[in-house]
Amino acid sequence: MKREDEIARVTLVGSVVNVLLVGLKAVAGVAGHSAAMVSDAVHSLSDFVTDIVVLVFVRVSARPQDEGHDYGHGKFETLATLLIGLALAGAAVGIVVNGAVKLAHWLQGEELQSPGKIALWAALASIVIKELLYQYTKVKGKKLDSPALEANAWHHRSDALSSIGAAIGIGGAILLGQKWAVLDPLASIVVGAMLVKVAWDLLGPSFGELTDSSLPADMEREMTELITGVPGVEDPHNLRTRRIGNRIAAEVHIRLDGSQTLEEAHEKASEVERRFKERFGAQSHIIVHMEPRK
Repeated sequence: MKREDEIARVTLVGSVVNVLLVGLKAVAGVAGHSAAMVSDAVHSLSDFVTDIVVLVFVRVSARPQDEGHDYGHGKFETLATLLIGLALAGAAVGIVVNGAVKLAHWLQGEELQSPGKIALWAALASIVIKELLYQYTKVKGKKLDSPALEANAWHHRSDALSSIGAAIGIGGAILLGQKWAVLDPLASIVVGAMLVKVAWDLLGPSFGELTDSSLPADMEREMTELITGVPGVEDPHNLRTRRIGNRIAAEVHIRLDGSQTLEEAHEKASEVERRFKERFGAQSHIIVHMEPRK
């Protein structure tokens, strides 16, 4: 099965689960008079939207290079990861604002309605389902080296965390009585704040890739050691690196014995390229500029 087809299959599993959870949480939230559960339903809806984003953009990113995209379409997957992070951030802010409004009304003397047990059961079911979905998607994301799929896995995990917060708030409000009904909106605020942090962690690397940030220093050191390991190759310098979706790209200058033939020098550069692709993947890119040794 092609990489993009397997990513699509994993994402479709998640989208079906999310659709079912949106319905379950919405009904439980309305019937159980729970602001936390309604917010959780909105979060699951954002999960479904990001599933669609992944399905569309991963298909595009799998296209080979063409006249308009010499390095392929890998950054479309990075763009999908960015959109997932933005969607998660939007959902998080919405949850915080909704909880804050409820809390403000309570502080002004308005009596909040205690949530019903149906909302609690829906939250507990969501915790189990979304954590299982997170584990499944995370494993597949690592196996397929898909940043978008791993980002989507964290969206599933954030939904499980959201449901944990909702369950604590709803359960506390039910067990402690009417005067503690404020625990429901408080739970939604705490959960929203947690989701803001998760969104930030997703957005940072995506912005970095889209603006061609260099790869981590330890990875660049590994590249330098790999290059100097080729017999006759010396002083790799002017190393420039970046990521293109799930692929690595690099440019480097090397020094060779100036007395050797062009064919011999070309063989050295080709060996550098071969080892690079062997280590960082067949679809990785490297440009080697040869200079005579001083």
